Amino acid sequence: MPALPSPRTPDPLAAPALNWGVLGTGWIAERFIGSVRRHTRQRFAAVASRGAARAEEFAVRHDITRAYGSYEELVADESVDVVYVATEHTAHLACARLALEAGKHVLVEKPLGLNAAQAAEIARLASDRGLFCAEALWTFFLPRFDVVRQVLDSGMLGEVRSVLADMGEYFDPAGGHRILRADLAGGPLLDLGTYPVSLATWVLGPAETVQASGVTHPAGVNGQVGVVLNTERGEQAVLHTTLFSDTPTTATVAGTEGTLHLPGPFYHPGDVLFTPTGGGTPRTYTEPRTAHEGLHFEAAEVARRIKNGQLETPVRDRLPRRVTPPKGRGAPPRGRDQPQRTRSRSTT
Repeated sequence: MPALPSPRTPDPLAAPALNWGVLGTGWIAERFIGSVRRHTRQRFAAVASRGAARAEEFAVRHDITRAYGSYEELVADESVDVVYVATEHTAHLACARLALEAGKHVLVEKPLGLNAAQAAEIARLASDRGLFCAEALWTFFLPRFDVVRQVLDSGMLGEVRSVLADMGEYFDPAGGHRILRADLAGGPLLDLGTYPVSLATWVLGPAETVQASGVTHPAGVNGQVGVVLNTERGEQAVLHTTLFSDTPTTATVAGTEGTLHLPGPFYHPGDVLFTPTGGGTPRTYTEPRTAHEGLHFEAAEVARRIKNGQLETPVRDRLPRRVTPPKGRGAPPRGRDQPQRTRSRSTT
């Protein structure tokens, strides 16, 4: 079967080594540190928690030199170049603000903020201070998604019209997971739902209209939600996220000339399959399904941008645009240099 383009992702080991400080000692912090250590030259200089004992235990387990019992102590550490914010969602704004005001670059776990206003505040503060800031939505830093980016930019799909994506994971109501706690901004939309929503807006651009229907979880948070996003050009995304069950977690990007399928979990490292419209020879890209072992790609990208004196990464900023469809099928889409309406209603 013919292959799709190879990813252009730089070698993570070639990224310049920086000293990282980590705010938070939870599940994602552990996996981030492990992946980054195994695949890059980045160094973890310090970790902080709200309690000194927890920070010290985490530091010993992960061979980190310094442990702090407060976030303020870590951001004051002069050896730390960049801070990874891995706290609960409700603390992202305060922790990012703390680090930026102390003169530290930041990589903030998703969601960057609880709403658009919080995200804008963090972005504005980073810009004002001349510091790097990015949201750690790791999916878009993966080689798999550089293949998707190349397919979109090449016009291989023709005029892209639809995005379909779901993200569902069962959470035991008796398990006490933070995603079931309303006081910690629980529910799927700011967690699992960030993946399908971000994919849709990355491919199609801002939504002109949003229709959504949710179901409440017994824990008191939103349990599942179905969303339809429509753009002003008539493109549409149909998305679903749930805490009630494990779902296929696949994604499809469909155009007039072909369809791109991302087998589940679509937000992990994995395959990409292109099927031409009306038949023809499929094309594939295959990579090992290494799950969260792919977290290191975002750290390497952050290090490269900081070393180059850049304040953002184009990996998340850029919007792949559809070029004029081959064979004249469908109307040409709006190009990069043409004005776009920005009115949209954000769901995150």
